[in-house]
Amino acid sequence: MYAIEIERLTKIYGKGETAVTAISDATFRIKPGELVAILGPSGSGKTTLLTAIGLINEPTHGKVLIDGTTVVDEGWRPGLDLKQFRREKLGFIFQAHNLIPFLTAQENVMIAMEINHLTSSEAKTRATALLKSLNLDHRLNSYPMALSGGEAQRVAIARALANNPKVILADEPTAALDTENGKNVMSLLKTLAVENHSAILVVTHDHRMVEGFDRVFHVSDGKITGEERP
Repeated sequence: MYAIEIERLTKIYGKGETAVTAISDATFRIKPGELVAILGPSGSGKTTLLTAIGLINEPTHGKVLIDGTTVVDEGWRPGLDLKQFRREKLGFIFQAHNLIPFLTAQENVMIAMEINHLTSSEAKTRATALLKSLNLDHRLNSYPMALSGGEAQRVAIARALANNPKVILADEPTAALDTENGKNVMSLLKTLAVENHSAILVVTHDHRMVEGFDRVFHVSDGKITGEERP
């Protein structure tokens, strides 16, 4: 079973003469344990593709399956609770870490699990373990403003992993980091993909950050123009 399957995924904004095709007939499959990049310049449709797969931005046409479940088939699947499905199956990492400033690192990870109905005790235990696995055990009680950029992004990664998602979607996760920290984060994602048997799909414009990826899809003007294995 594939973790992600998309078939002829298309997103069109507007109608008639003002219509703009952001994604055109994108098709690919990603297995559990794979780290895959969508690489292209700004405005090429990368983020639109990611948000369509992440059930945030409804595509105009096409099909999306997550962990074997059809979630989009010419529109949202009727009767599917999208919010609940996202909480159970998907983890998100963004360019800005989006940590809640008045919560500690530990609390920022815990809240993702408490929203998903884990008890505070269970959430605290798992949050602590996740942060320790990312070498942040000395930062459990630190607030976001006290963290470095790389540390804050690792807390965001821990939060994305909190509910053991089958799929992690990352939108320019290293754009705010220097080259060394950026490569460290990408290396960490590779390790997590294998260890957690999760599919990780990363949007980036930076060719330097895809070393060690399993596959790279090149995107231009809304179309997948090629695939390579670095």
